[in-house]
Amino acid sequence: MQYNYKGTSVHYTDEGKGTTIVLLHGFLENLTMWQAIKPSLLQRNRVVCIDLLGHGKTECFGYVHSMELMADVVTEVLKHLKVRRSILVGHSMGGYVALAFAEMYPDNVKGLCLLNSTTRADSAERVSLRNRAIEAVKSNYDSLVRMSISNLFRPKNRTLFKEEIKHVKKEALKTPLQGYIAAQEGMKIRMDREALLHFSPYPKMMIIGKKDPILNYHDLTDQVNGSSVEKIELPDGHMSHIENQQEVISALQKFVKRC
Repeated sequence: MQYNYKGTSVHYTDEGKGTTIVLLHGFLENLTMWQAIKPSLLQRNRVVCIDLLGHGKTECFGYVHSMELMADVVTEVLKHLKVRRSILVGHSMGGYVALAFAEMYPDNVKGLCLLNSTTRADSAERVSLRNRAIEAVKSNYDSLVRMSISNLFRPKNRTLFKEEIKHVKKEALKTPLQGYIAAQEGMKIRMDREALLHFSPYPKMMIIGKKDPILNYHDLTDQVNGSSVEKIELPDGHMSHIENQQEVISALQKFVKRC
């Protein structure tokens, strides 16, 4: 289905009945990343998946897609669907969007799950890496995207999930160059939202990959220390929905019941 956001076409799916769960994909992903996760959640819930700006079948909206702008798109789609409160589940960049949404529209949040994501802003080193990637991608898009995807998995899983990785790369390469750059620019300037973990009233869960090559395990555990956030630790990389699929499904089912 399509929703028109200020002249920009936004693609989403809306299935099932019950408590609304909003699934937000990560950078270079789209709503198809949830295909294996969705059926178990649809048994008792309504599930809305949204292609974020410049990803999947959603068009670009300018040259910087900030997390706040993407959160605005999410809230407009939910208003259109007459959804007032929902459980947000965000993978990686989708988690940053979910955090922005939770800060901007706290009364609309029933629960928040960060899947391989962080509440903290980019470090200076990370900003530098993004700047280098933005320059490199302009001349070498295909190989940079392919390499970026492989690097999200724990090294030993790159052979084990060969077919799945091939599919993820295929979907990633559908992201237009402008979508790639605008999202990187948006992630670069995102705010630190760690306080949300400690001071928001709804249930929260963080799913962490112990061998995540992108996010530091100790940094993530430090964020939830002293909070009521439920922490799920999994043994593999940044793509827990593939590398530890059953554990993610089970954790999400329990979390949704708790909300």
